[in-house]
Amino acid sequence: MVLTQLLYRFYERRLQAELDGADLPQHIGVVLDGNRRWAKAAGETTARGHQAGADKILEFLGWCDEMGIRMVTLYLLSTENLNRPAAELTQLIGIISDTLDRLERGLDNGHRLRIHPVGSPSLLPSELAEQVSRLGEETAQVEGLHVNVAVGYGGRQEIVDAVGELLDDAEQAGKSLSEVAAMLSVEAISDKLYTRGQPDPDLVIRTSGEQRLSGFLMWQSAYSEFYFCEALWPDFRRVDFMRALRDFASRHRRFGS
Repeated sequence: MVLTQLLYRFYERRLQAELDGADLPQHIGVVLDGNRRWAKAAGETTARGHQAGADKILEFLGWCDEMGIRMVTLYLLSTENLNRPAAELTQLIGIISDTLDRLERGLDNGHRLRIHPVGSPSLLPSELAEQVSRLGEETAQVEGLHVNVAVGYGGRQEIVDAVGELLDDAEQAGKSLSEVAAMLSVEAISDKLYTRGQPDPDLVIRTSGEQRLSGFLMWQSAYSEFYFCEALWPDFRRVDFMRALRDFASRHRRFGS
């Protein structure tokens, strides 16, 4: 065990040296996958798996802060997750609420976080919706790491909501359907997304070996780089994160060209 730890530390230092001066992503999206499988493999309850995943979030954000990453979007609760059995969903929402409290307190190094809600609040229990909204308002002026918390989030729902808001605004302005059709553009829809005004993610990481987005930032990730890691989210290590950064730095981004 001691030898293994020493080898990992050596490898981590080598990765760090490779990343010095590298072109790193400024916005990272993360699909935190594998909590339930981690719990099953460990002989633990599903709730314990979700809690282990929540604990990893604070650790991960500390790594991002150390590496100078400016923005992170965390996929905490999808619209599909809301269909899980009531007992599991209640536990999961409680863990998310506790995690938000911890995020509000900031990182272990004393750095505060700017929290921005990403999702449809109407789909959430009222207490959680109010908590997310309050955090967004109270940390809006914080200059630290910007953390988007995707809670009650679905990529398709986001696009539907964006178009709906665009149509509502057009109706309020007295525009005709033909005028609305003429004004539709990528920029017009982007300006109505939950992440409006933010840069799109440079890198999207998904843990647990699954190679799909599951509706995560479908619009925003059109030109993102993707990194799929075999580790389950609670087992995700700093060395895994640095491998993802190294992989990103080695790519030549083409942005669809």
